[in-house]
Amino acid sequence: MATPAQWVEGARPRTLPAALAPVAAGTGAAAAVDAASPGRALLALLVAVALQIGVNYANDYSDGVRGTDADRVGPLRLVGSGAASPAAVKRAALLSFAVAGAAGLVLSAATSWWLTLVGAACLAAAWFYTGGRSPYGYLGLGEVSVFVFFGLVATAGTTYVQAGEVTVAAVLSGAGCGSLACAILVANNLRDRALDEVAGKGTLAVRLGDHRTRVLYVALLASAYAVVLALGLDDPWVLLVLLTTPLAARPSLRTLRGAAGLALVPVLKDTGLVLLVYGVSLGVTLALG
Repeated sequence: MATPAQWVEGARPRTLPAALAPVAAGTGAAAAVDAASPGRALLALLVAVALQIGVNYANDYSDGVRGTDADRVGPLRLVGSGAASPAAVKRAALLSFAVAGAAGLVLSAATSWWLTLVGAACLAAAWFYTGGRSPYGYLGLGEVSVFVFFGLVATAGTTYVQAGEVTVAAVLSGAGCGSLACAILVANNLRDRALDEVAGKGTLAVRLGDHRTRVLYVALLASAYAVVLALGLDDPWVLLVLLTTPLAARPSLRTLRGAAGLALVPVLKDTGLVLLVYGVSLGVTLALG
């Protein structure tokens, strides 16, 4: 039986900024049109956090039973390490998805029932990233899914359940958060690139190779700040988010200088911090504007 600490580590808490940031930014976009709702924002946060944890457990289960997590660098893999049985990790994933689904149903009842279709798409994307017969994460499409669901959908959806509309600021903010969430995945897959290639896991990092993956990582961070400049054309308050760019400099330089293996773990941590600060500061400045 895995210990409570191992279950927490298996949930990969360092990835939670990918859930927190878009909700913060989307709530700021709702506040910009005088429509912020703390209760609905908290429900959206519950959906995002439970979905992120569910994804992490589902990936642990699916990669574990395939044997691609037998030799890994980084956070504990519950199934791959033998700390927990595949059935237990699968149950944890399904329980997390159930929590996300229940909170999503409450939001759908309060806004529009068509959101249940969006929720179903989110759950399907979460499971089939590494689950099923042909997981799309093994086809180099993981970053696309992260950009769409943990960027555009999470941010614009948070705005919609509060404001009843999707604003331009919400979409652009979603693109910014999505770019940084993708950067987390790119750094993660860069760390595991050599092992994934041996295991037959065709992530985008495996397909692009080492150098181009590093360039992509930096380009994603730069794209997020280009979004800030675009938003600043209409709302100068948002330009204050540019003050967070020094946070992005350290992981960018480490990546470009060739950090590999365990040396990329701090890059992952720093990228998560960049995303969290970016999303919160974006939300605050949009609300001020």
